Parts: sequence; structure tokens; C-alpha cells
Amino acid sequence: MQVNLAAPGEKKARLDHALITEMVKEGSRVLDVGCSDGALLILLRDSKKVDARGIELSQVGVNHCVANGLSVIQGDADSDLIDYPDDVFDYVILSQTLQATRRPKIVLEHMLRIGKKVVVSIPNFGHWKIRLQLLLRGRMPVTRGLSSQWYDTQNIHFCTIRDFVDLSKTLGAKIETAVALDQSGAPIRVKAPWWFWNLFGEQAIFLLTRKE
Repeated sequence: MQVNLAAPGEKKARLDHALITEMVKEGSRVLDVGCSDGALLILLRDSKKVDARGIELSQVGVNHCVANGLSVIQGDADSDLIDYPDDVFDYVILSQTLQATRRPKIVLEHMLRIGKKVVVSIPNFGHWKIRLQLLLRGRMPVTRGLSSQWYDTQNIHFCTIRDFVDLSKTLGAKIETAVALDQSGAPIRVKAPWWFWNLFGEQAIFLLTRKE
């Protein structure tokens, strides 16, 4: 099913949200971890008719989600995913949040346990602009995707596309689908090795399953 990025009079959806939505089957049971204001859950609910659930650390974010009719609870991905039973969701999603968790490996392990499929999107710290800023300026980079100064950022575990691929292998997860997005937010359509995506992808989206 092709997802419309915007209906007449509506705010245009983020392209990464639209791509994630295309990975999710209609009518699925979905948990969005770190769902923020619920924009992705709303898109999934309205376009794919999913049973949309969310967990969000910020009370402001939870209030915004609930006000929009979403089933969202306040919780911390680092400590609260352990309470969910195995295979309770068809999809567990973590969008642009893995780098802000304290224990990303354990968070991903729990996601693979409680979800039959896992969707993760990450900013890529291996992008060429970030490498160039480090090389020429000798300072922690500030980009559109990583817009905070090092002392203000909530991101505590930066990783590259290659790092995430290696972590997936370590956890015994199978990468069913992967998409790298360039600096304009458009998918890189070139079939290329991981090092190419690692250099030119500003962010990436992965669909994972457990290996049988």
C-alpha cells in the first residue's frame, strides 16, 4: 500500500515516517517506543488501521498523544520494556531514539523479544559531512539531523549505519529491509555496499526479525 504523504489541508508527514509506515502491514498491533507527539502513530492509525500503542518518557508528549486519541503511556525504554510479554506486538518501532537510550543493546534485545518485527531508524554519525566537520574543525558536529551542541544533546550513544548492522548481527537479528536516506531526506536508490550508505546516508531505517 502506498502511503500518501499528505491529504488536502493536512501537514505533510516526515518522509521517514512515511517509509516506516510502508513497512507495516495493515491492521497490525504496533508499539511505538519513544513516540514523542504521536505523529507516526497517527499516520499508522489513519493509513494502516493499526492497533496503535505508544510509550513516551515526556509527560508533555504523552498528554499530546492522549489528546489526539492515542493509547500512550509514560515510560522509559531503558527500564520498562522488560515488563512486556514475548511476541505481544506485530511491530515494535523505535524512530530516531536509539541513540538517546542508556543501554541501546538491551533496548533492542527487548524489542526483538516483544515484537515479531522491529523497525528502527537512526541518524548516521558516519555521514561524510560529520566526518568532514570532525576533520576540519576538530569539534563535535552540528547538523540538521544532529542539531544540538554536545553539551545540550539528549543523544548519548552515537552510531553509524555500519555500527547498527554489526549490532544486529551480534543480536542474531535478520535485516529484512534497509533504506538509507540522503541529506535531503530522499531514499538512496543505488544498490551499494554498506560502506557507501555509511558515507552518504544521513539516516537509515531497518526492518528486523529474529532469525529462526
